Amino acid sequence: MKKFLAVLFIAAVMCFAAAGCSNPQEQTPPPENGSGSSQETDEKEITEMYLTVNGNKLKVTLAENQSVSALVEILKEGDIVYTADDYGGFEKVGSLGHTLPRKDTEITTKAGDVILYSGNQIVLFYGSNSWQYTRLGKIEGYSVEELRSLLCAGQGEVQVTISLN
Repeated sequence: MKKFLAVLFIAAVMCFAAAGCSNPQEQTPPPENGSGSSQETDEKEITEMYLTVNGNKLKVTLAENQSVSALVEILKEGDIVYTADDYGGFEKVGSLGHTLPRKDTEITTKAGDVILYSGNQIVLFYGSNSWQYTRLGKIEGYSVEELRSLLCAGQGEVQVTISLN
């Protein structure tokens, strides 16, 4: 009986030793359940926002700069609603209601550009202009004519909602 227990003990020790020596790269990771922690969600990089003008929801691909980071932090608290009006025959501009950090550079804008002007105004371009601006993003997927129509170019004030979803 002592021999049997000794053999059993040695076999158990060898099993534990062998398990401890396995290659960690060969181990199968636990399956993902698709529900990340809230910390993962908070740290996920946000690369787009949405503008809603007259019921039309436009996706904006965001630039990477500290102005965008500050804007995203504000939008995490809730949507921003402001009034934009035509200026110069090439843009809709309106007060953001917040002041964002800015790093203006000489930019020649194109239709679809979403720009920060003077740190506290959002400019939606349906034409082109060259000036010192901070780029926030770009409305993608629309022709100049479609953007002019969606932004009600030349038709006066529009209400704009900026959101993350």
